Amino acid sequence: MKRSCKVDFDTNKIQAHVPLENSLMSVAPPERLIPRRKSRQARSMATVDAIFEATIQVLLVDGPVRLTTTHVAERAGVSVGTLYQYFPHKEALFYGLNERYLDVLADKVASACEAQRGAPLAQMVEALVTTYWRAKTERAEVTRVLYRSVAELDNTALLAAFSRRVDAATEAMFASACDAAFDDLPTVNLMLLTTIFGTVRNIFERALSDAEGRALHAQLSVMCLAYLETVRVTRRSVPAAAASAD
Repeated sequence: MKRSCKVDFDTNKIQAHVPLENSLMSVAPPERLIPRRKSRQARSMATVDAIFEATIQVLLVDGPVRLTTTHVAERAGVSVGTLYQYFPHKEALFYGLNERYLDVLADKVASACEAQRGAPLAQMVEALVTTYWRAKTERAEVTRVLYRSVAELDNTALLAAFSRRVDAATEAMFASACDAAFDDLPTVNLMLLTTIFGTVRNIFERALSDAEGRALHAQLSVMCLAYLETVRVTRRSVPAAAASAD
């Protein structure tokens, strides 16, 4: 059950909060990896969706090195020419697939953060950790093969775009916590996200078992909350009488 509490903070300032600038924000994707066409119409979007799903299926069987665009096109039920209208080579295909994956992941994190606005800190942490964990592990084999597919690509721009969205969503959420505030929220948020993302990736790099993963999930929430409790500044709640007068 979601809990919330009336607190003394300016929601307008939270909505307008902008994360710290960083060197990744102006990074542009490599020219050779940009799709030739953008899927804007429903039919075009359905074609790209089929190509992406076919790419995943072929990656799972053949791996990034052995994958061919011909095999992907056959699996997607489209011609190689149609595939090339969107992706001129398999590196561009891998890039587009990972861009879609990160967009969906950012959407999930942003939605979870929005739902937790004004909640207690502990509830926020659990929601954030669980949302990211489930998104990365619900199709663990796909996450694993996508890591492999970008091993030799310049995905700096993809990660920069993903980071901007997630940083903004999580900072806004933590700024609205009803029972805590932070003197340097951008740095605290960066530390927290680095810990969460790094821990989850370590599951795949070390090929941990499901049982080990579940144990880490539980411990990660405990560790993140302990860190936030250590660096937080207690937020003064609005007295009940004042709250009822609003």
